[in-house]
Amino acid sequence: MTEAVKKVPIPAKGVDYRGKVVLAPMVRSGELPSRLLALKYGADLVWGPETIDRAIIGTTRTVNEQTGCIEWCRIQSHGLKEPPPDAKTSVIYAMDPVKEDRKLVFQMGTADPERAVQAARLIAGDVAGIDVNAGCPKPFSTSGGMGAALLRTPDKLVAILEALVQNITPEYDIGISVKIRILETAAETEALVRRLVATGITGLTVHCRTTPMRPRERAIRGQLRMVAELCHEAGIACLMNGDVESKDEGLRLAAEFGADGAMIATAAETNPSCFRPAADGGLLPWREVVGEYVETAMAVHNKFGNTKYLLAQMVPGKEAAHKAVTAARSYVGVCEGLGLPHLTDRARVLDELRGLGQPSAKQKKQQQQQQQAARRPAQSTNATALAAGGQMGQARALSKNKKALSDRQQPAAPTSDPDKTPVASVA
Repeated sequence: MTEAVKKVPIPAKGVDYRGKVVLAPMVRSGELPSRLLALKYGADLVWGPETIDRAIIGTTRTVNEQTGCIEWCRIQSHGLKEPPPDAKTSVIYAMDPVKEDRKLVFQMGTADPERAVQAARLIAGDVAGIDVNAGCPKPFSTSGGMGAALLRTPDKLVAILEALVQNITPEYDIGISVKIRILETAAETEALVRRLVATGITGLTVHCRTTPMRPRERAIRGQLRMVAELCHEAGIACLMNGDVESKDEGLRLAAEFGADGAMIATAAETNPSCFRPAADGGLLPWREVVGEYVETAMAVHNKFGNTKYLLAQMVPGKEAAHKAVTAARSYVGVCEGLGLPHLTDRARVLDELRGLGQPSAKQKKQQQQQQQAARRPAQSTNATALAAGGQMGQARALSKNKKALSDRQQPAAPTSDPDKTPVASVA
């Protein structure tokens, strides 16, 4: 008789990671339009970009009436105790409550159990899961004891996961998961994973690189099967991450190494249609994908800087359109550079709403000065020219005021006083 596979219960409003190929959490590349496009092309779930607990704490949840998106916003204070009257509002996180329903996992950067719970409570009611980032090697994360730094402080990482499981899961009925990297030795990785799977989490993602490794270095999958087996012993799902190029490859690699699913990062950043199975046609041409991306970005009022950054990754560097995109200062400029005339009218409306493509205050001042100078009539100081122009009265006055050569001041000796300008003699 076959022994039943152990599985921890999945909370009613949570999701099971098993059998899924998902979009990885990526700073800048995991914003709302990127996630929506990944889902459109076949991603089973999407992770948002790592959001620091302190960033989400203090935000206000609002619904954007123009886009229908849920946004967590805060007023920019610029370090002041009280924000100025004209302070702008920043959108810290945004989601589509319809297209991302039961599909979005919020990834948090945190180094404190209490703060993690406080931040999670602000967003847990709208997402399918909370994931703790214990794998990001970038300084903005590790310098605060977050990300990959948690791999070296397992007691803190365990405390964070337990706090979320004990507070967020019963309150919001969603699961908690964690994303890690492998350690230098299999023994170190095993010891860490055994502690993590005992915290009550429902899923674990392992990035098959060590903390010092960079994306250009090939993923190391030698420890993957061991990690997957430890997860299965505890009854939780295991996703693999690192050098997965497509949905089909993700499923194949997961089966080969005993994992339950896979996570795609870099390949999705370049072309999110990598989630299309070969049976549905596979990868689409970049031009088609870019057009879809621009339309999606405008529909959710995505920040122009983020849209421009993503397009720079998606448009091949050798294409003329790449130069046009990087030079664009507005959505209209992007549409013109990519040859998307059918989107230009919508782009113009959004540009006007966001104030894009408009000259800066300094440029406006320079333009005003140039216009004033152009309108000011030219005043000639040459008596001959005035006489030739029929302005004899002005010519006589100018000649009358003109001193004889003998009366003109000779060149002054150099002076150290910068306010005294020497008068030059006329040759």
